[in-house]
Amino acid sequence: MKTYIALLPGLVFCSFLSNSIQAQTITGAWKGMIGSAHTELKLIKKGDSLLGTSYYYTSRSNYIRFAVKGYFDPNNNSVIWWDEAMLEDRLSGRIYGGKEALLSVADFNCPGENTMRLDGESTGRDDKDKTKGTVALQKIPSSGFHDEWDFVLENYIYGANDPGIIDSVARLHGVPIVVSEEKESELASTTVKPVPETIPSIAVTAPPIVEKKKPVPAGSTSAQQKYTSRDKKLVTVIPVTGDSIELRFYDNAVVDGDSIAVFLNDRMVFEHVRLNNKPYTLTLAVDDLPDDNEMVMVAENLGTIPPNTSLMVAIVDGKRFEARLESTENSSALIRFIKQKKKNNR
Repeated sequence: MKTYIALLPGLVFCSFLSNSIQAQTITGAWKGMIGSAHTELKLIKKGDSLLGTSYYYTSRSNYIRFAVKGYFDPNNNSVIWWDEAMLEDRLSGRIYGGKEALLSVADFNCPGENTMRLDGESTGRDDKDKTKGTVALQKIPSSGFHDEWDFVLENYIYGANDPGIIDSVARLHGVPIVVSEEKESELASTTVKPVPETIPSIAVTAPPIVEKKKPVPAGSTSAQQKYTSRDKKLVTVIPVTGDSIELRFYDNAVVDGDSIAVFLNDRMVFEHVRLNNKPYTLTLAVDDLPDDNEMVMVAENLGTIPPNTSLMVAIVDGKRFEARLESTENSSALIRFIKQKKKNNR
């Protein structure tokens, strides 16, 4: 039995009131309500990450379906997932619960030996201030909606938990796969033209430090105006634990003079930073942050090869997260950092 459990990396343990311990997995189908929307959710665990699909429906033939991404923290059983991209809209023009993508934060709990639940709260994916209601989902044997993930769910413990298989299904939905861990070292070894100005590293505490640069020339649009006027598109959500967050910003492609400004919770952190193959680094103190945080990267220019793209590497409590940020004249890249609950001593 011990050997069998060791071979299943997607398994987590639930401790019941009877003090019996059974191997249970968050991978599977979940059914219930998110706010006022009837919901079925398929989650597939790959390492600490989650992939899958969500269905918001009025009937089996009338639903909206999204590709889902997220994270699971086995240390405190907290789960974060969000609607990454709409795959189908079969609501026949009816508005049910809104077509806006959602982000949910829940507790994975086992109130009974044969019962597993996800209980929490949901907001708009791209706006943490848009409360969407309570998450109340229960694990079910199988979903009433059939899609590409069924094979993985049905064969998860028989080999379909292989990361290559999971990634291949995710690619069918156009869900971007995390950049390889070698990406940062590749960037550091890239030969580029020298940047005339050395970019300093800064540590940010609350309130964030604003690095003041030369005044913006008359007639141009300031970073603040661009931040306010452009749409903000969610790129990823990063769960936060530990004492600090270290962020490293690189030019994601050819170093072409991309310049960015970054805002944290509506306040400017820095501006006029030119990206290259050497990281521009800042550190955030976790204690100084609220529970839910929005960081926005604004393109001050598009370089010689539009759009403005950067690679952000986040080191959180020893874990590494990567995100490709793209900003244009019409939109800015949004990252949400959500604090995780500390594990309760039972």
